[in-house]
Amino acid sequence: MTEIGRGFHAHQTGAPVAETRPRRFGVHGREITDDYAWLKAANWQEVLKDPSALPEDIAAYLKAENAFAEAALAGTAALRRDLVSEMRGRIQEDESGVPDPDGPYAYYTRHREGGQHPLVCRRPAASPKVPETGPDPDETILIDGDREGEGLPFFEIAAAVHSDDHARLAWSADTKGSELYTIRVRDLATGLDLDDRVEATSGEAVWAGDGDSFWYVALDANHRPAKVMRHRLGTAQTSDETLYTEPDAGYFVHIGQTQSGAFLDVTASDHETSEVRLLDRHADSTRLRLVQPREPLLIYAVEHRGDRLFIRTNADGAEDFKIITAPLDDPGRANWTDLVPHRPGVMIRHLHLLAGHLIRLEIENARPRIIVRDLGDGREHTVAFAEEAYALGLQPGHEFDTATIRFVYSSMTTPSETWDYDCRSRERVLRKRQAVPSGHDPAAYVTRRLFATASDGEQVPISLLHRRDLELDGGAPLLLYGYGSYGTLMPAGFRTNLLSLVDRGFVYAIAHVRGGTEKGWRWYLDGKREKKPNTFTDFIACARALIAAGYTAEKRIVAHGGSAGGMLMGAVANLAPELFAGIVADVPFVDVLNTMLDAELPLTPPEWPEWGNPAESETAFETILAYSPYDNVAAQDYPAILALGGLTDPRVTYWEPAKWVARLRTTMTGGGPILLRINMEAGHGGAAGRFDRLEEVALIYAFALMAVGKA
Repeated sequence: MTEIGRGFHAHQTGAPVAETRPRRFGVHGREITDDYAWLKAANWQEVLKDPSALPEDIAAYLKAENAFAEAALAGTAALRRDLVSEMRGRIQEDESGVPDPDGPYAYYTRHREGGQHPLVCRRPAASPKVPETGPDPDETILIDGDREGEGLPFFEIAAAVHSDDHARLAWSADTKGSELYTIRVRDLATGLDLDDRVEATSGEAVWAGDGDSFWYVALDANHRPAKVMRHRLGTAQTSDETLYTEPDAGYFVHIGQTQSGAFLDVTASDHETSEVRLLDRHADSTRLRLVQPREPLLIYAVEHRGDRLFIRTNADGAEDFKIITAPLDDPGRANWTDLVPHRPGVMIRHLHLLAGHLIRLEIENARPRIIVRDLGDGREHTVAFAEEAYALGLQPGHEFDTATIRFVYSSMTTPSETWDYDCRSRERVLRKRQAVPSGHDPAAYVTRRLFATASDGEQVPISLLHRRDLELDGGAPLLLYGYGSYGTLMPAGFRTNLLSLVDRGFVYAIAHVRGGTEKGWRWYLDGKREKKPNTFTDFIACARALIAAGYTAEKRIVAHGGSAGGMLMGAVANLAPELFAGIVADVPFVDVLNTMLDAELPLTPPEWPEWGNPAESETAFETILAYSPYDNVAAQDYPAILALGGLTDPRVTYWEPAKWVARLRTTMTGGGPILLRINMEAGHGGAAGRFDRLEEVALIYAFALMAVGKA
């Protein structure tokens, strides 16, 4: 090995060597050899439920990798402690959320000082305003996350949903990181859980109107949300009624409740087609009302008001979506009437419906805005913002018969602000501004929006943050973040943790590459399936544009991405390793071909619309084979790489980064080091506790600083 990351003094010496146990198989006349297939535990479903079931040879290898990574980063121990201390100092430890009214009560979450997990609380709606810190004297703690998670290596609350009469709370939690949620029911008069326990669910719950039963989504043996069940209080889970079973393994099922409160919403969908059924929450019935039968490439989502449905859809070529209405008693596509027409390049991301107003969240050229329509007279107005790059989100709330909406605004320099907005008077009321206890001066930082020219001429947005006093001499280290899949938008919002890098001289940038929806649905379509390579070349174009603009230089960039963004990291490591000093691949989807060929894995069939089905399509096979990071590791120098995974991750399984690291080490000709760290007690999201998570962020930042010689 000839070249290593600037701050690393040892690289492959003493690194674990994974045994090769070749597995050979043929697809479309091609023979594929996978030397490290054995790292996938044959009993992976069991491991999700019980991590101790991991076979001994695999456990020994992963533990050796963790020890090697810790030894390689041992010199950063003091730095990591400093980073954790800094990041924790920016957290208002006893922070309280803004109460969300629902009839006689207002519900919210908060943390206690020193607490890892949230407290789910409520207070009388007429009580004085909850202070930004500390408890309200009139509050009731409904769920104490710290107490419930005490002594558990992993604990995460997924949902806490109160019944219509405010007497009970259905709450779900995961204690393994495997996203197998158990739902329990708390009696809010006594503060005690009932005997009911519903296991192996998605975590979602919707109450029936009478408060004596709730619906949930059951996971099948391969971890897919496949059935909607009804649980009646006081009965065993084995007697639960099946409301809906999804027959297609390529579709996931989710449930929700219309904002009006009238209906349970059952949605079956993959990444490009959806189908919605409604059930009256107030009738003891199993009669599901199908809104519109699924059609390939037809996406729609439903809200309800009176005798009509309001639907956000891409029907009739509305690529960036439109809003239509339909009669509740005959809601099929033949009766759809346009309300908000399609405008190319202006994507309607979200529809929120109140009794008298329709609110939509739009994005145009990577800038979001809120549009409010009065359903009485049809007039519209815009809630606008002035910063060059910012993040904006709607918080739906519990109530329907109200004119108040809540939105959250921030930018890369501006801490998060929570506002209540009166759709009639247009008055804005600031309900909360994110506090940074250790101090933050927005004027000390600069946020910019730049554009990089992609290889085919497209303009790729870049959101940028750096200190105002940073000397932009072309040599600053830069952390470049990317994702670019599933139409996910990467918001240019405020993140206190980033200040620890930026205050050490880093430039931070987000590459809004194709595969997201920052520039509309076409931006997504141009980064999926056969066009997936655009995501990778866009990211490389952003790196080169930042170099050309004098922000940084080759070998001064650390790339960072997670999950599908981790696949992006693996791809650019193969395509342009010379650009990067380091790469952080967080739970990286790098073994794309093998995963997409394995129909038994939790996410594979629903992922075929995103990546293609290589088992059925030779074209999809060749496309994926040409870019899959694991299959394209080459005999070349690689930058320093930190790969992170979770043992109980059902989304990107632990063996993907493990196999990738093993192949990198045996194939590369120089560079590195290549480090692997598997969290043996967590899944896709890493540690659940808010302070435990800081340890993981500190590890990433220490690696980035070390890669550019600043550790």
